[in-house]
Amino acid sequence: MYPLFSKKSIKRKKKGNFFEEFVFHDSPIAKDYKQKKSFYITYGKRIGDIIFSTMLILFTWPIILFAMLVIKLDSPGPILYIQQRVGLYGNYFQLFKLRTMREGADQSGPEYTLSGDSRITRIGSFLRIRRLDELPQLINVLKGEMSLVGPRPLTPLLTQKYHQEELGFIHRLSIQPGLTGLVQVSGGDNLTIKEKVILDAYYMKHISFTMDLKILLKTCLVILTGDGAR
Repeated sequence: MYPLFSKKSIKRKKKGNFFEEFVFHDSPIAKDYKQKKSFYITYGKRIGDIIFSTMLILFTWPIILFAMLVIKLDSPGPILYIQQRVGLYGNYFQLFKLRTMREGADQSGPEYTLSGDSRITRIGSFLRIRRLDELPQLINVLKGEMSLVGPRPLTPLLTQKYHQEELGFIHRLSIQPGLTGLVQVSGGDNLTIKEKVILDAYYMKHISFTMDLKILLKTCLVILTGDGAR
């Protein structure tokens, strides 16, 4: 396993949150990613994100509008759920989702959702199984806060927790977080933190248009079957 930080990889900033204090260009995993300097990594990935996320929004907006209406009729509370997540190099951003839980479900703080979680609404269960609750994150992709494919962004609390538990977890912040990723199509929440670290590192080392396309196609299969969702 790679060392978490080298002395050269730590850059202190006068302002910013815990994660913004570290820049990972000198970590072995980040070096593998940055040294490729391929057209796809430098330009193609972002161009593809803009084109495909725009197409997906145009294609799915009737589904999104219908889901928003049903959410409003099903339970009281806002239609959208907005939560702070950790993105590239530790920058915080607001992630958008369709609300799938009852209002006030996270008053005790962000928690991992468990199978059969009583906080999930009736329509919320269906939206989660088909991953439709994630569709508003296409806006995050257009804004440049996320990519279509990459490690899933977590809350600051969970990011710091896993950073303390598993060596190398923090390296995932060297790459843009994604709407879907290798972890999600390889077992998702059923994987251990160590297994997720290995898969994130593998993705960063072998990132390519072909790999991203395969992950997107496998994601479509997950959506159709509901496999791995909760």
